[in-house]
This record gives sequence, structure tokens and C-alpha cells, in this order.
Amino acid sequence: MIRLTGVELRRLVARRLVMLGVVAVLGVTVLMLAATWWNSRPLSAAEQQNVKVQFEQAHADWVKNHDKYDKECRASYADTPDPKPSIEEMCTYTEPRLEDWGKPQTVFTDLMPSLLQGSSYLLAFAAFLIGASFIGAEFSSGSIGNWLTFEPRRMRVYGSKLVAVAVGMVPVAVVTLALLLAGTYLIVSQMGVTTGTTGKVWGNLLETSGRTVVLAGVAGALGGVLALLLRHTAAAIGVIMGYAVLVEGIFGSVLASAQPWLARLNFDAWVLHGTTYYVQKCKTMGDGSYTCESVEKTLSFEHGAWYLGIGAVVLIALGALVFNRRDVT
Repeated sequence: MIRLTGVELRRLVARRLVMLGVVAVLGVTVLMLAATWWNSRPLSAAEQQNVKVQFEQAHADWVKNHDKYDKECRASYADTPDPKPSIEEMCTYTEPRLEDWGKPQTVFTDLMPSLLQGSSYLLAFAAFLIGASFIGAEFSSGSIGNWLTFEPRRMRVYGSKLVAVAVGMVPVAVVTLALLLAGTYLIVSQMGVTTGTTGKVWGNLLETSGRTVVLAGVAGALGGVLALLLRHTAAAIGVIMGYAVLVEGIFGSVLASAQPWLARLNFDAWVLHGTTYYVQKCKTMGDGSYTCESVEKTLSFEHGAWYLGIGAVVLIALGALVFNRRDVT
């Protein structure tokens, strides 16, 4: 099994499409860093002067009129229709501060989790495509039959191919995430705020990166399984794209309560160690009006882990059953 896996790894690395996929992933990561640099740039001197002028005008208006605005707001509070905030929330006029005006500084601890989440989607999708192309090509060309003449034990062949794809994606994911973490920190340290990046924060970021690496490996293996089941790379890609559009895009938006049982939200729950989503809660008010509000719900890390784990095991087992029984000629 180890020898077979080594052979499959060498074949994986030798494929031109795999190398193109790796280069594309690194290229997109560089673009993410470039976007971070662009968005972190401070305002120009002219823009800062314009912000200062606007602040001074707003501050002068507050000094002159905030007592008047407060009295008018409190006088009209009773006539404001429900639901409404408390009178203190609604009628508090805070003195403008210059630091609250203009472009806010980029904060590393706020930015990095969202970048890692985006990179997790990139890596999982790239791994799926690489796995599907690696195994799907053998069925499309018929070379899998020739391979089985040298190694007729199908489960060893099946296992070695999936392990090779999963293991092959690990260094790609590690390098990509290391580049993203280090590059973002260097950019923000020059143009934004990195204070507060404690050891605990780094630990959380590294844990998120580790879960992303695992997910990339599993996605690569599942891409191979789906290509094996459908016997073609394009068919596997078509199925996953159709699921994203029809199930996640249309069904998920129409029936929000079903979101915990869709792949994307569980994907986020695994990567981010828990996530949130929103559902609409509607009711009829006492005056007969019908109102809706968004209610935040939580999806736990454990739910995401069990969902993705069981789904992966079922698909891999189904692939093993089909490959063991199917005529590959």
C-alpha cells in the first residue's frame, strides 16, 4: 500500500494540470495579498484634509445644536411607531471625534479570519478539481484497466489513489496558508494595526489553518471519488457546480431553516470552529400589522465535524463498493 501510494504521488506530481492548479492557487493568494495592501493604504494628504474639514463642520453643528436635537427627539419619541429602541439609544447624540472619521485602519485580528475562510474555499475547490482530474482521466482514457493488470487488488489501488490525492494537497495547503498569514501580517504591520495579536490569537489562526489543511485533503479525495463514480472529470465538476447553484443558491435561500443541513454552512462551522446564520421570524402585531425580523442562530463546530465526516465516509465507502464491482473496461 505504501509503495502504491508513492507511485500514485509521483504520477500526481507529474500531471501538468495538477501543476497548473497549484500555480493558480498561489496566484490567487498573491492577488488576495495585493487586495489587502490596496485596501490598507492610508488616505492621501488631500483626502485627510477633506475629512478634517467635514469633521470640523460636524463638530461645530453638534456644539451648536445637540441640545436642541435631543429635546426634539425626546418630544417626538412617543409618536414613533413600534418596534423602536429605548429613548436613551434613540436620542443620544455623541460628540464627534476625529478618529471616528475617515478611513478606518485595517486590524489584523479582524481581517485574518475572513481571509482564512476565503482561502479555505479556494483550497477545497482546487483540491476537488485536482482529485477529480487525476482519477477521472484514468477512467476517461481507459488506463485504469491497464493499471489493474499490474495490481489486480482493487481496494489497494482505490485506497492508494485517494491517499495520494489527500496527502498531495497537504503541502500545497500549508504553503498557501503560510504565505497568506505571513504576507498579511507584514502588510498590516506597515499600514494597519497588529496590536492585540497575542499568542492565543495566533493559536486560533493556526488551528483554523490546520482544519483548512485537513479539509483540502478530504476535498481532493472526494473529488476523486465523484469522478470515479461518474467516470469523467467534467461530470464530477458539473455535479458540484449544480449543487452549489441549485441546492445552496436557490433552495438554501428559499428555505432558510434548512441551512444547517447544507454543506456550505457546515463547511464554515468546521473551518471557523462554529458559525452563525440568520432565519426570518415573522409575527402579527397587536395592531394587525405583519412584521419580520432576522434571528441569529448558531451552528456548532461539532455539528459541522459530524456532518462533513459522515458525508465523506459514506461517499468513500460508496466509491469503494462501486469500484470493487464495476467493469472498468
